[in-house]
Amino acid sequence: MPHMYILQCCDGSFYTGRTKDLPRRLWQHQNGMGANHTAKRLPVKLFYAEEFTRIADAFYREKQVQGWSRAKKIALMQEAWDRLHILAECQNSSHWKRCGFDCAQPPV
Repeated sequence: MPHMYILQCCDGSFYTGRTKDLPRRLWQHQNGMGANHTAKRLPVKLFYAEEFTRIADAFYREKQVQGWSRAKKIALMQEAWDRLHILAECQNSSHWKRCGFDCAQPPV
């Protein structure tokens, strides 16, 4: 089954990927045959995985999560849905000003 997964490397960084065969891909990462990022930061540990029926869905989810902040990825891995929702909100006051809001905080 296709998966989107998040690994934690020995330096504490995260790697987000997708695969059709999770056990095989984890073996590759652990043996230096995965991505350059993980090959330089061994050992790695599987921290999170989501299963999909289609590889296209796993690919889409991988790209989505890759764009997230470290804090948001941690909230996902901890299944902290309330924090995940808060972290998804725009935190950039200049963004709000450009969107026509006069205050530095998002409207309530």
